[in-house]
Amino acid sequence: MSTPHWSPGTATGIGSLPGTDPLEAARTVAGELPDLPYLPELPARGVGADIIGRTAAMLVDLATELVPSGYRVASRAGREHRRGVDLLRTDLDALEEVLDAAAPAWVKVQAAGPWTLTAGIELRNGHRVLTDRGARREFAASLAEGLSRHVAEVAKRTGAQVTVQLDEPSLPAVLAGSLPTPSGFGTVAAVPEAEAQQVLRDLIDALPEPVIVHCCAPKAPIALLRGAGAGALAFDASLMGTHTAALDAIGEAWDEGIPLLLGLVPTTRPEPERTLRELARPALLLADRVGFTRTRLAELVVPTPACGLAGASPEWAVKAMTQCRELGRAFVEPPESWSAS
Repeated sequence: MSTPHWSPGTATGIGSLPGTDPLEAARTVAGELPDLPYLPELPARGVGADIIGRTAAMLVDLATELVPSGYRVASRAGREHRRGVDLLRTDLDALEEVLDAAAPAWVKVQAAGPWTLTAGIELRNGHRVLTDRGARREFAASLAEGLSRHVAEVAKRTGAQVTVQLDEPSLPAVLAGSLPTPSGFGTVAAVPEAEAQQVLRDLIDALPEPVIVHCCAPKAPIALLRGAGAGALAFDASLMGTHTAALDAIGEAWDEGIPLLLGLVPTTRPEPERTLRELARPALLLADRVGFTRTRLAELVVPTPACGLAGASPEWAVKAMTQCRELGRAFVEPPESWSAS
């Protein structure tokens, strides 16, 4: 594994934005986050634009359809699946147009990771794909091939190096065995950590480095993700906790030069709004707790919103990205007042 080559002070976003206009979203991202722009996700457009439908549109030789309970495996691509493919193509057209003049060195794309994907799609019997070992292997292999094709297309269209962010909000529940069965009276059996890590490692190995793994749920399995070969880890700073195991895992990741995409900016406008120093405080304290000098935060932390911005107002979404960029710059040249914070 090699560490990312993002410039010190780089900031980025998690993925989703409010609104339905892909060209406007691409312009906003490129303008506010020029060092690591990303392919925006606009779930307000409905079916096929959400995390599961969008990722399902990338699968190779596997199709889904929408039923009352959610997405389900289908024998052929249904209307919703085709819509997801069309939306993804439209989004990439918009990003290519916007980045034609900007020519960034890096671009980020996002997709559901294999565990969140198989937890979010049903087999024809109504149970989650997650419950069938053969089916989940098939989905993981299809996702690896589909994502590889997607990355190649984005790289060709933008001329940039592409980093993939795998979103795994369901992974803690998969490991804990807390996902409900269709009846709601039981839960799906927990997946052993060794198997969860190996499936992620196989996917990460199939993609260009560095691969980011994002988990916005409480108790993100940091050590597991690092062991799977993630080139960067992304999570909400307010959920990272202060227990020894989590701090040790973060310290070990930083020892290896693995940066954190750290969610420091709220996803909706707080009252009152926070100063830049207040937003930076979790990162400053984290460096202190794991024994790293704060001067290394510019290399080890990529500021992001706490999670996606789909629920934000358009005005706050822009301001949140601006604050991420300002935090990145402040980590490079920290104000004197931060030394005492």
